[in-house]
Amino acid sequence: MFIFEIISGLGSTVMMPIIITVFGLILGIGFGKSFRAGLTVGVGLIGLNAVIGLMGGALAPAAAQLSANFGLQLDIIDVGWPAAAAIAFAGKVGTLIIPVGIAVNMVMIATKSTQTINIDIWNFWHYAFTGGLVASLTDNLLLGFVAAIANIVIVMVIADVTAPLFEEYNGLTGVSIPMAFSAAYAPIAWVVNEVIERIPGLNKLDFNLDDFQNKLGGASILFEPIVLGTIIGFLVALFAGYPIDPRVGGTTVFSIAMTMGAALVLIPKMASLLMEGLIPIAQASQEFVQKRYEGKGNFYIGLDSAVALGHPLTLALGIIITPLTLLIAVGLSKIGLNGVLPAVDLVVLPFIFIFVVPICKGNGFRALLTGILLIVAGLMISTSLAPVFTDVAIMADAASYEGVGLISSICDGANPLTYILVMPFKWIGEMGAVVVLSVVSLVAAIWNRRRIASL
Repeated sequence: MFIFEIISGLGSTVMMPIIITVFGLILGIGFGKSFRAGLTVGVGLIGLNAVIGLMGGALAPAAAQLSANFGLQLDIIDVGWPAAAAIAFAGKVGTLIIPVGIAVNMVMIATKSTQTINIDIWNFWHYAFTGGLVASLTDNLLLGFVAAIANIVIVMVIADVTAPLFEEYNGLTGVSIPMAFSAAYAPIAWVVNEVIERIPGLNKLDFNLDDFQNKLGGASILFEPIVLGTIIGFLVALFAGYPIDPRVGGTTVFSIAMTMGAALVLIPKMASLLMEGLIPIAQASQEFVQKRYEGKGNFYIGLDSAVALGHPLTLALGIIITPLTLLIAVGLSKIGLNGVLPAVDLVVLPFIFIFVVPICKGNGFRALLTGILLIVAGLMISTSLAPVFTDVAIMADAASYEGVGLISSICDGANPLTYILVMPFKWIGEMGAVVVLSVVSLVAAIWNRRRIASL
């Protein structure tokens, strides 16, 4: 703990390169590759923090003024998944989540409670995010790891169970998707689909959206991040009362628009640096696990949910849900149930449907209805988690987030699984939450072990 406190005191942009370098050496990829990977992650963190600070400084006052002008409470800034990932990795849970995640995966493989070899190291940030929220809420690092491990176990089970669906609907043979944001919606999609199946008349409704994106033609450019960000920034600034004429002086609607357009382009690019730094670690981890478990049964390779993003219905629904999300955000704000202004994370909306579409068996009506319900619940969840989300961000990098106000995201701030794993620590106390999460994780692992044995 003494050594950890020294490293932690250096700040996330120094701490993470050190952790990545050491972990790379442990996996045997050599000092040169390990050191470069660590530095690349550090540069990505610095870039993300800089862009978020720029976006928050421009959008926060505009959003506050917009809310005041129209009697809304949309003053929580959606900083997006790249910022959430950077915050998660920069926290104390995040510094150790990669070795912890691999260890849990290996234990589950050894006990035959999973078939997934999870090489999607980058998306371990989802587990760290959950753990970071709990650690902040309870001021207890150990409890943060309890929540993170419970998240890992549950998602691994979901990945195993749904893998055959991705083979059927996406042609992904031998692949599972243990990405916590997308996987969290699988149980909800299953429940909604089963309910609709039992309602006469409603269970007959369906529509085909396979060629929806093609029908948009040139209008599809409106949903590209740079254009979408610029339009959102322009409209927020315009309705907030910012001037169009630069001769008036001060910030104009055009500068806010360009800042938002730049943010939606630069944030993913900075995130790609983080991913680039983690690629050697992911590859070495895969080799490490496969050497030790070769010939011990049939396994799935756990990959990022992006591999299933190409399904036409998934993409079409992601486009349709984008304007609906903005309308839902305003409507929920009017009745006091939402404070989040969706912005950066509008680009991740298609990922919500990655599990929903195959579970609904390609039924467009059921998938869209499920998506709308998930957005409604997600915005309320992200509003509820915003204070602790902001606290974690400030602890990770105070200079970038102090003064920005409350922040949140759709990914993972609106994640129902994250909410379910975090809130028991507030509802039933620390010991009660530990017992509940431990029992749920153990039951899920045992059930999955029996399911695998029966195959």
